[in-house]
Amino acid sequence: MLKYWKDLRHLPRPVWIVSASQLVNRAGSMVLSFLVLYLTQDRGFSADGAGFILFLYGVGAIVSGPFAGRLADRWGAVPLMRASLFLGGAVMLLFPFAHSHVAIGAIAVILAAVTEAFRPAAMAFIGETVAPANRKSAFAVYRLAINLGMAIGPAVGGVLATLSFRYLFYADGATSIGAGLVLAAAAIPGRASTPRHAEAPSTTARVRLSTAAHLDPRFLFFLAAVLPVTIIFFQHISSMPLYVVRDLHLSPASFGLLFSLNCLLIVVFEIPLNAATAHWPHRRTLALGAILSGAGFGAMAFATNFWTLALTVVVWTLGEMLFFPASAAYATDVAPDARRGEYSGLYTTTFSIAFAVGPWAGTVVIERFGARVLWGLTFLLGLVAAAMFVRLPEPRHHAAAPEQTLPDAAGPAEI
Repeated sequence: MLKYWKDLRHLPRPVWIVSASQLVNRAGSMVLSFLVLYLTQDRGFSADGAGFILFLYGVGAIVSGPFAGRLADRWGAVPLMRASLFLGGAVMLLFPFAHSHVAIGAIAVILAAVTEAFRPAAMAFIGETVAPANRKSAFAVYRLAINLGMAIGPAVGGVLATLSFRYLFYADGATSIGAGLVLAAAAIPGRASTPRHAEAPSTTARVRLSTAAHLDPRFLFFLAAVLPVTIIFFQHISSMPLYVVRDLHLSPASFGLLFSLNCLLIVVFEIPLNAATAHWPHRRTLALGAILSGAGFGAMAFATNFWTLALTVVVWTLGEMLFFPASAAYATDVAPDARRGEYSGLYTTTFSIAFAVGPWAGTVVIERFGARVLWGLTFLLGLVAAAMFVRLPEPRHHAAAPEQTLPDAAGPAEI
C-alpha cells in the first residue's frame, strides 16, 4: 500500500496546492450542516420553510454549474476558484445580517451560486494539469482533502453552535477567505501549460472541439448513468439516519460512528485503491462502483444491528471510493480541451440535481412504502447504472502512459 502513496510524487505541485486550499476551506465548512437548526431556532422558520431554503440553495447550485464551467473555459480555472472562495467567504459573513424570509432566501441562492462555482473550476484545472492515467489518483487526493476537512468542520461547528449560530458563519467565511489566500499566495498560473503527453486530436476529436457539452450524446449518456448512483449516495444524509435511529432504534451516536467509519475508510484506502486500479478501463471501474453502491445500501434492508450496518457501510464506501474519482476522471477525459470547464459544469450540475431530488425522494419512499422498498430500489438503481456504464465508450487516450510532471510543474508540495 505504501508504494501507491509514494506514486503520488508524480502529481504536479499545483494539484497539491488546490487540494490544500480545499482542506482549509472544508475544515470550516459547517453552515450547511446546521442551517436547518439555525433557521428554525434562531430565525423562527418552520421545518417546511427551512427545507425550502435548502431547496433554494440547491437551485442556486444547479444554475451555477454550467455557468461556472463556461467561465472557467473563458477566464481560466484558477481565477474562478479564487473568486469563488473570496466571494463565498464574503457572502457567508453577510448571511447572519439577513433577517426576512425573502432576504435569507435570496442570500442562500447567491451563496450557492458563488461557492458551487469552485467545483467545476477545480475539475477543469485537474483535468488540464494532470495526465489522463494519473487523473483518478489526482481526484482521490482532492477528495481526501475534502473529507479530512469535513471531518473537522461539523465537529467544530457543534461547539460553536452552542455559543451562537453567528459564529458558524464567521468561521465558515473566514476559512473560505483563508483558502482563497492559499491559492493567491501560491501564484498558480491561470491556465496550465499544454502537457507533453497531449496527442494530436483525431478527426472525431477535432469535430468535437466545437461540440457543446449538452449536445455530446456520449457525455449525456454518461451523466444519465451518474445520476442514479448519486441519488443512491445522498441517502446517507436523509433516509439512512432516519432508518438507523427511528426504525432500528439505534442512538444518534451510533449513526455518527457509521459516518466516521465511512470517512476513515476513505482516508486510508481511497488513494491506494485508485492508484492500483488506474489502468482499469473507465467502464469497469464505474460499473463496479455503481454495483457496490447499490448493493451496500440495498443490504441495509437486512441489517438488524450496528455491526451488520457497519458491513453495509464498508460495501457502499468501497463503491464510493471507486466511483467518484473515476467519474470525475471520465468527465475530464472526454471533454475537449477548450470546453473542459463546460463539461465539468454539467457534471457537477448532475450532483446538484441528485442533492435536490435524492434526499427528498428517499424520505418520501421510506415514509410511504417502508425501508425495505427504499433499499430494494437503491439496489435496482445501482444495477441499472452499472448496465449503462458497461456500454460506455472508452476515451481513446485513457490508457496512454503519463509523463511524470508537466513542463512548468515542480514536485509535490509539502502539505
